[in-house]
Amino acid sequence: MLSLIQALTQLIRPYLVPFCFLCTWWAIALTIISVYRTIKNGVKEVNYLHSIPCPSCQFFTNDYRLKCTVHPEIANSGHAISCPDFCPRKLLY
Repeated sequence: MLSLIQALTQLIRPYLVPFCFLCTWWAIALTIISVYRTIKNGVKEVNYLHSIPCPSCQFFTNDYRLKCTVHPEIANSGHAISCPDFCPRKLLY
């Protein structure tokens, strides 16, 4: 039995180093792809959130209890992007 294990070890040994080398680079490539996809999805989500017009609307109160006086249920959410009552805040100079 011991000689069988030693024979299998001698048979596998020449292929073990290239196999481990390829597995390591495969894991590194998957990690890089995963990080790239995470950053790409994060940038996409941030751009989506920055398109919400609520902070520049005159009906936005910036109070956590009542964020919007017209549509408090959709304030600061994705539904507010197409808000029919959006009115830009008037700047005072």
